[in-house]
Amino acid sequence: MPDELLRIDIDDGIVVATFDRPEARNALTFGMYTALAELCDELRERRIDARALVLTGSGEKAFAAGTDIAQFRDFDGADDALAYERRMDRVLGALERVPVPTLAAIRGACTGGGAAISACCDLRIASADLAWGFPIARTLGNCLSIDNLARLVALLGEARTREIILTARLVRGEEALAIGLVTEICDDPLVRARELARSMAAHAPLTVAATKEGLRRLRERASEVDGDDLIVQCYTSADFREGMEAFLAKRKPAFRGA
Repeated sequence: MPDELLRIDIDDGIVVATFDRPEARNALTFGMYTALAELCDELRERRIDARALVLTGSGEKAFAAGTDIAQFRDFDGADDALAYERRMDRVLGALERVPVPTLAAIRGACTGGGAAISACCDLRIASADLAWGFPIARTLGNCLSIDNLARLVALLGEARTREIILTARLVRGEEALAIGLVTEICDDPLVRARELARSMAAHAPLTVAATKEGLRRLRERASEVDGDDLIVQCYTSADFREGMEAFLAKRKPAFRGA
């Protein structure tokens, strides 16, 4: 189950899962994604006696700064691109199916895969230095799956989702609060998330589970739309290779639309 980079602590029915790579701004490895999905499966199947799940990142700088880009270097065609997005949908789907309240306690950077994970939580509590978004249009040149676009539209609305992704900007703390992306801004998001988790843990579990599942089913209708061609187009492009290498070399990418 959890790998060493996803630290699990349980106290009085509150599960806290911490992305534990502070030296890499908690960039997510494939193993960390798998460990999170397995934890969520255990919670859904009641193999862990839990009343709430809190996700957070180690250190002061980041919740999770997306997927570890070095892992994309081995991608070699459409199959790898589609397998990656299937993995992401499996992880995020497992998180959405957790029947107890889920909360993201966010400090600093929350981008890419980290932003997608936070968007699947029921509540997001953040510090004032939050920087949330999907800046892929100016960094990697890849795209979001149809399911992930649907998740963001359900959370933020189509117009704001379109604007955030196309401008490749990051949403900061006060704006995030104003648009309903986060529930609260506070000095210590983890402490506040634990408080809220304890409060919600006392609520009727069937009401909580039914509400969460009903909302998930409404959102899942969008999965009937096929977007594999869009994923393949972006991930197999020269632009994606350029974006990845530029990111790792800490230089600005030169995109060519091919």
